[in-house]
Amino acid sequence: MALSYHWFALYTRSRGEKSVAAFLESQGIEVYLPLQRKLQQWSDRKKWVEVPFINGYVFVRASEKEYYQVLNSPGIVRYVTFEGKAAVIPDWQIDAMKKIVSNNIPVTFSEHRFTKGEKVHIETGALMGYHGEVVQDADGKKKVLIRIEEIGMGMLVQIDLTSLKKVKAEKL
Repeated sequence: MALSYHWFALYTRSRGEKSVAAFLESQGIEVYLPLQRKLQQWSDRKKWVEVPFINGYVFVRASEKEYYQVLNSPGIVRYVTFEGKAAVIPDWQIDAMKKIVSNNIPVTFSEHRFTKGEKVHIETGALMGYHGEVVQDADGKKKVLIRIEEIGMGMLVQIDLTSLKKVKAEKL
């Protein structure tokens, strides 16, 4: 019987993504670690470095036979689970991520989930401190509507979802 392979996400120790990926690859495990180039500023110099798009995560394609070998590797905290089992990530989602990253398509990975109509507070960036409402534009992209109630107008802004925080309606 042939082994079936699936993609899984792993939580790694803090800043351990690259070493975990290198170790697993050395063990013959297929690994995907999406990286981006960023200009890092230190007190004495600047340098271009490759950093993970998603901190704390590494993706592996493994069989049931390799499941525990992967889990017991240095730097691995645990599998990302759903209902008590390691969550299987569909191949097409990993393929899409690879295509987006390899083609330098602007992307922000966010664990924030906002739904249409949700009230938000903008925590970073040029609009820091303002409140708004998540709306969906005709093109399907999530945008924030900042209302100017007094004149019955609003400004529709596409904004990095990682800069938003959900708020209760009474705080607005």
